[in-house]
Amino acid sequence: MPSPAHAYPLGFASLALRPELARIVAHAFLTHGDWAAAKRHVRSSNALQTRTASTAKRVEQELRRRLQSLTRPQLELLATAPLDTCVALAWLAVLKTTPFVLAFTADILRQKLDAADPVLRPSDYENFFASQAIAHPALQQRTPQTKVKIRSILFSMLREVGILLPLGKEDTVQRPPLPEEVRTSILEENPRWLAGFLVSDAELCTLHG
Repeated sequence: MPSPAHAYPLGFASLALRPELARIVAHAFLTHGDWAAAKRHVRSSNALQTRTASTAKRVEQELRRRLQSLTRPQLELLATAPLDTCVALAWLAVLKTTPFVLAFTADILRQKLDAADPVLRPSDYENFFASQAIAHPALQQRTPQTKVKIRSILFSMLREVGILLPLGKEDTVQRPPLPEEVRTSILEENPRWLAGFLVSDAELCTLHG
């Protein structure tokens, strides 16, 4: 039986979105044919251009964990697409592998847009974290430094993908740009992932219909 920490993965906090590195890992997988061979190539060649072997291992491992959730067409797109498409696909991979991120985005941020209240306040995140900690007690066991890092990485990703727009001392929530080819790939797989791009439930119902 997995431990509580593994039951609710928070490994995303070890690495920002890094779409340019995700593209390298996707290309290695497509070139070498499987994830084990891709891992060996990426680490042995220092394809991610890290300063130490330990950093190379950590970064490759987290990127591989995320990218293994993508479909083959999505990986093929990631390996060759321009940066804006890579950003969207790297974000999709995070949504698929990190329930904490998906819940905050699909529940809290979509709700704010639906309520025409796009300003993201500190209390919005604090209340969300507290509710998640009740359902997943392992969250409360994290050190204060780790909790700060989780928030920092999450908000950094949200800004990079275009969901949060800095405005003065606060952020505003907006629907991010979604390249058509990424939208199409999600529809072919499962439209529910569009919730992580702030597509409303009403729109999702029409897509499912």
